[in-house]
Amino acid sequence: MKAVGVVAGCVVLVFLALVGFAACAPQQSPTGASGACSAVVVPAGELPTGTVAGYSGDQLANAAQILAAGAALGLSSRDQTIGVMTAMGESSLHVIDYGDAAGPDSRGLFQQRANGAWGSYEDRMDPFTSATNFFRAMVGNVPDRDELPPTEVAHRTQRNADPNHYTRFWEPAVAVVAALGGGGTCVTGAGAPGGDGRQLAAALVAKIDAGKITGLSGPVLDQIRWAATGENAAECSIDVRVLQIITIAADTFDSVGISSINRYCTRTLAGAGTQSRHYMAGGGHAVDFYGFNGKATTGADTNAITLIRALDALLPPGSMIGQVQCRAAAGTSITTRTATQFNDTCHHLHIDVDPKTTTLLGTGEPA
Repeated sequence: MKAVGVVAGCVVLVFLALVGFAACAPQQSPTGASGACSAVVVPAGELPTGTVAGYSGDQLANAAQILAAGAALGLSSRDQTIGVMTAMGESSLHVIDYGDAAGPDSRGLFQQRANGAWGSYEDRMDPFTSATNFFRAMVGNVPDRDELPPTEVAHRTQRNADPNHYTRFWEPAVAVVAALGGGGTCVTGAGAPGGDGRQLAAALVAKIDAGKITGLSGPVLDQIRWAATGENAAECSIDVRVLQIITIAADTFDSVGISSINRYCTRTLAGAGTQSRHYMAGGGHAVDFYGFNGKATTGADTNAITLIRALDALLPPGSMIGQVQCRAAAGTSITTRTATQFNDTCHHLHIDVDPKTTTLLGTGEPA
């Protein structure tokens, strides 16, 4: 599957010790970049040590450089995942220094050919530069890519013989991107989950029963169960947008731990007391996560950053995210679009919505 046409660009990769793989801005920003999900950035020193979907070691490091190239161009996590998928289909994420019968001059992660369009031999053999050139071609050739299957996007970019060649690599690419810091819900473009409060809560109850969602105390999980049936709703209600947030977290990780939702329900005066969105206006307008994938969170770790990035384009105005000083201390500070970040203790991740509004996640529409 040979790539045949793009204007080469020069982008210099800079490894920033505090924020992981990042890159200088390209000389000319691509147009047509689409997708609501923020770009995935891999924190420094946090590449998985094992195998992910059959890929490991240098393969994962090469995937991380593909993500860095996409982030430098301001592309979405879906676009980045298409880049990883394509390189899987072309080279199994290896920098290959040989071609084949169809393209004896093809080289690198994307098997780009020596026709001048893909840059020099050195460009094609450099993971970051070759990925940058792939993404530039994708932006230029496939402006409607968000409406197309991923394999079709790769096919139109690479101009290979079989438009379905990359289909089998999509799920492994999603898994690798998730392991490198991307959220599953965001990567697949699912956006904010729909449904009313009871429907969302009922789906979460199924995840509780399957062991995907755990709580530090019984009342936390009981609040979700009550929301699914309407029982005890007057004292222990949960904002439908908090149920959306929990759903996104549960879809992003294999397991999620919740320590607090509605403190008015439990009459718990912790943190900001009655001024906490856990408590005020009947409570249930905030959620505290204590862990993801079986690991405790500080609000600054890779899993916390993954969830914040997945939520960033979806949270309505007036939302707040805690642990900003924890991220500053850990060197993982990020900018959020609509949510205000504030100081909070570094043993959980706090996310809330404004109890004075009813705007749903990802829609701009009231509940």
